[in-house]
Amino acid sequence: MSASDQKRTKPVSYRDLFDLPEHKVGEIVEGELYASPRPSGRHGLSTIVLAHELVGPFQLGRNGPGGWWILIEPEIHFGENVLVPDLAAWRKDRLGDVGATYFTTPPDWICEILSPSTARLDRIRKMPLYAREGVRHAWLIDPIDRTLETFVRAGDAWRTARGYEETEMVRAPPFEDVEIDLSVLWVPGPSAEK
Repeated sequence: MSASDQKRTKPVSYRDLFDLPEHKVGEIVEGELYASPRPSGRHGLSTIVLAHELVGPFQLGRNGPGGWWILIEPEIHFGENVLVPDLAAWRKDRLGDVGATYFTTPPDWICEILSPSTARLDRIRKMPLYAREGVRHAWLIDPIDRTLETFVRAGDAWRTARGYEETEMVRAPPFEDVEIDLSVLWVPGPSAEK
């Protein structure tokens, strides 16, 4: 389903998110409700493995600097916008209550795992909001193409920092203190057909 297929008629409210079926992830972006399907196994694998790679060194301080909170699918409120990135991280000194239901403090980093049903929404609608609201770093991972694109905020826009693919070893901001083997993020076997 394309991003345009996910739209519902305006106006929308936060209450509309609760009325969605359980198998949908709801977001409000610039006054429009987007209901996306739950992630595929390929998408979920990339998300959980990347979280695993980051939590040890960056959240728990195991063989890394620590000092971060890393969350899977946190609900982030930017005014009337309600976004749910696949992963988000805050430096611990910037985020007060990690146990909150939703967060209003912009993350220091977000990561969106792209899928055919959400790539347009993630790239075209959400990325500009993340930059405008002060997110400093963004990663876009495509588990079908087996790529990672990294971005650094420059004013209210993004500057591409670097792209990686397939089996490269990655040291990318803000997590450059630890090397990540990109190959662990992909479903084993040849690249998938689109």
